Amino acid sequence: MKPVHEKWMQYALREAEKGHSVKEVPVGCIIVFRDSLIAKAHNQTEILKDPTAHCEMLAITSAAEYLQSKKLTGCSMYVTLEPCAMCAGAIVLSKIENLYFGAYDTKSGASGSVLNITNNKLLNHKCNVYGGILDFECSEVLKTFFIPKR
Repeated sequence: MKPVHEKWMQYALREAEKGHSVKEVPVGCIIVFRDSLIAKAHNQTEILKDPTAHCEMLAITSAAEYLQSKKLTGCSMYVTLEPCAMCAGAIVLSKIENLYFGAYDTKSGASGSVLNITNNKLLNHKCNVYGGILDFECSEVLKTFFIPKR
């Protein structure tokens, strides 16, 4: 994988760390358009008491506001964990061009692990998906968060 993708994933990792610092499941996300970071978020489900406040959903909302468009054509998303079904659906609906994620989620991942919503031939949009970017670093953030809870 190209160093540029690792560079952007580092930004997503910083967002994950922000989430960890406020006791949220540490997943971070950024959205890039024309080589510029236009949105960033970390999970806020606990803070907002909202099960839909995943970092991907928050970043999509922010990017749509920035671009003043519901279509995020030409955008790339970098997220530290493979998106769930809800987030994968939002990625398809927003027409994000590229999805780069770090750790695979073998329990609820919906971009190739358990489901493959982002490349389902029955849907109106397919997203280019690249997994495993800085997967060790992305996995470690999650492991560090969950160890004391077990």
